[in-house]
Amino acid sequence: MEALPVIAIVGRPNVGKSTLFNRLVMEKYAITSDIAGTTRDRIYKRCDISGYEVTLVDTGGLEYGKHENIEKDVQSQAALAIEEADLIIFVVDLSEGVNPNDKLAANVLRKSKKEILFVANKSDAKGAQSNSYETLELGFGEPIQISAIHTSGLLDLEFGIEKTLKKLKFKKKRSKSKEEDGALNICILGRPNAGKSSLVNAITGTEKNIVSDIPGTTRDHTDTLVTHNEKKYNLIDTAGLRRAGKREQGIEQFSALRCLNALERSDVAVLLIDGTERISKQDAHIVEYALDMKKGLIIAINKIDDFDKEEDEEKKNVIIYRLRQKFAFVPWAPIVFISAKNKTNITKIFDLADEISKEREKKLNTAELNSFMQKISNKHLPSSSNVKKPKFLYISQVGVSPPSFVLFFKFAENLHFSYPRYVENEMRKEYGFTGTSLNLKIKNKV
Repeated sequence: MEALPVIAIVGRPNVGKSTLFNRLVMEKYAITSDIAGTTRDRIYKRCDISGYEVTLVDTGGLEYGKHENIEKDVQSQAALAIEEADLIIFVVDLSEGVNPNDKLAANVLRKSKKEILFVANKSDAKGAQSNSYETLELGFGEPIQISAIHTSGLLDLEFGIEKTLKKLKFKKKRSKSKEEDGALNICILGRPNAGKSSLVNAITGTEKNIVSDIPGTTRDHTDTLVTHNEKKYNLIDTAGLRRAGKREQGIEQFSALRCLNALERSDVAVLLIDGTERISKQDAHIVEYALDMKKGLIIAINKIDDFDKEEDEEKKNVIIYRLRQKFAFVPWAPIVFISAKNKTNITKIFDLADEISKEREKKLNTAELNSFMQKISNKHLPSSSNVKKPKFLYISQVGVSPPSFVLFFKFAENLHFSYPRYVENEMRKEYGFTGTSLNLKIKNKV
């Protein structure tokens, strides 16, 4: 499974980068404000642009004169775009014209040798067109003029993105069968120093990945093709993932992007937890990433070699209890206890991944599915405080990997927010779907 193209939106503060980001992902995902510098951490989200599945990145503003060493300041702010992006969207504010920040950023971006789309935002502002000739000074030719807030010019920008991605040999998205992919992609996630690289080394019997007691040793993700019981698996070892607010600027920020991109191209995610430490909120955050991307999920408790033999079962039961409390939103995720150091239970991960892969490909009979839905909706009628009560009409499975369903209701807008969770729980009781996210969408049928 190929990595998604990375597109970074770059420019000085308050030129409309976050507004453009929100328009392209088609939701209000990045915070927008008239206050310059609102976007501090990099924000990234998968989206579809002209048939290409991409990772879009909203970066912090390139600011002039923040430090004595201006070049260092600009490079630290633009580092994500320079190091990680396949395509850079360089945005200037046409209502204000070109200023020294734009020129400095242009020089840095030009040296990157990356593909750059030059965009002039706020083109509909009063006096904007009188500034258009100044943009030629930046050396990127005539910009694509847009108004992110009013959506004008976005089709031209999307055409430019499509043309550039085609030039870079990226392919438009299409569904692939397991036969085409060849290997099942398993992404190993976890906090820094949970033992991810040790696990890959234990499985392969090599020292391919650097193992260290220093958290954060793995800063890139590495792919390792292995065979188990005559089946192929691609193990993707990732950097330790910390919550966005806890990440340091620079290389750790890049690692987070690579990590999420690795998760994006995986089929099953393995959350590795250090069994000698307390389960943290950050472990739950990592699970949320996998859940948001609708991946299969295995929770693996590592370092059980440190357990006292006589108290193994008691300790395991305590950990399972705490896991079910912390991860109450994924009770369907299987738990396995392993020791990467002693190679205990490590191949169990492959057995679970195979089982989850089959569950993700499960296709339900339409008539049987609708009969089941009628039964559970009669058992628990959709509730609403509104006079017009929602009524279930029918359900259709629209995809697999993950199993995806569309439920049609009359007056769906009045449906209580908890009802989809009820439906999911009942479906899991009836059909299993062990270890995999479900994608349920509610639609209104007039």
